[in-house]
Amino acid sequence: MSEWKSWGKSLFIAIGVTITVRTFFFTPYIVEGSSMEPTLHNQEKIFVEKMPWNDHFNRGEIVIIDGKEEFYVKRIIGLPGDLILMKNDQLFVNGVQTKEPYLTENRKEAMQIGNRLTGDFGPITVPENHFFVMGDNRLYSMDSRNGLGFIKKEDIVGHSQFVFFPFTDIRNTK
Repeated sequence: MSEWKSWGKSLFIAIGVTITVRTFFFTPYIVEGSSMEPTLHNQEKIFVEKMPWNDHFNRGEIVIIDGKEEFYVKRIIGLPGDLILMKNDQLFVNGVQTKEPYLTENRKEAMQIGNRLTGDFGPITVPENHFFVMGDNRLYSMDSRNGLGFIKKEDIVGHSQFVFFPFTDIRNTK
């Protein structure tokens, strides 16, 4: 009977640690849809850092957003107070052209079909405690431009860290 108590205690501790880690530190997330291709692909599984003391977000970071009815994975383009302008497929943040190397493949594809990857918009100012986000697959992304609007800081679940499945394509998402 003592051995059963020992096993039960070990199992109880393991479950407690797992629940704590998933709730407060890291959680897996399944990418749904093509809005972040080619950076992230449909049905890939990523680890998301949810550290409550790491609520500082940087421009260019991939984050998970709690949209109340569903979750979204997007890239932060504008921080609180930023002035965002998109003109001739070039992003300007606070008047400075911003390089977006993660868009190279999609930009080529858009040119081949005679389109711009990102339509012109702005200038718009990101409100305090909000973020402006877009998907990397701009032709097929619902984001701050067209449905999600500005994202409240408290609606950001965490930072994407790395793809862990499929195992043949494990990689960092930073």
